[in-house]
Amino acid sequence: MNRHTKTAVLGLGAALLVTAGATGATGAAASASASASGERQREAAALTGSAKLYRSAGDDITFSFDAHLAAKDNDDPLKATGTFEWSHYAGGEGAWAKAEVDCLLTGGKVAVVSGVVTDSDLPGAKGKRVGITVHDTGRQDRLGYSWASTGNPVETKDLPKCVGSAPFEKVKKGTGDFTVVPWNPRF
Repeated sequence: MNRHTKTAVLGLGAALLVTAGATGATGAAASASASASGERQREAAALTGSAKLYRSAGDDITFSFDAHLAAKDNDDPLKATGTFEWSHYAGGEGAWAKAEVDCLLTGGKVAVVSGVVTDSDLPGAKGKRVGITVHDTGRQDRLGYSWASTGNPVETKDLPKCVGSAPFEKVKKGTGDFTVVPWNPRF
């Protein structure tokens, strides 16, 4: 692998995807709040699931989400909780990252989640905010990420909360299980 290819894989790829299993306990605890009558209320918004991206070159790129906005926080998407992860490997090179959710906006079957990288083996990634957009089509989901134009989340400067890119990437058939719970804000 030449220097330019390695840089591209470590930059675009490493930053590109997160491999990680989402934590079910966090999701279950945050997914609904109990009403006074003891019934479970629908959470205000959510993005869960994982998938591999389709790459004709065979790159191994995985994203995983466990992001929730509790019913009691319906009016403030900045109170979303959870994590998301991604990894990108090609030719034995690559990286992974995990981020803590700081915003979640959903509409219909589209979700935009942002968070700050809390753990990664990509140098310079910790502390950077990243954003990801998912389109839950039910057949072949799509995904986009804030570093699409820079090639690396480390290169992204001062990204605001809840900013992602258009979901331009295709999920590999048979791997996508994203679920988006649409947000219904009270305006």
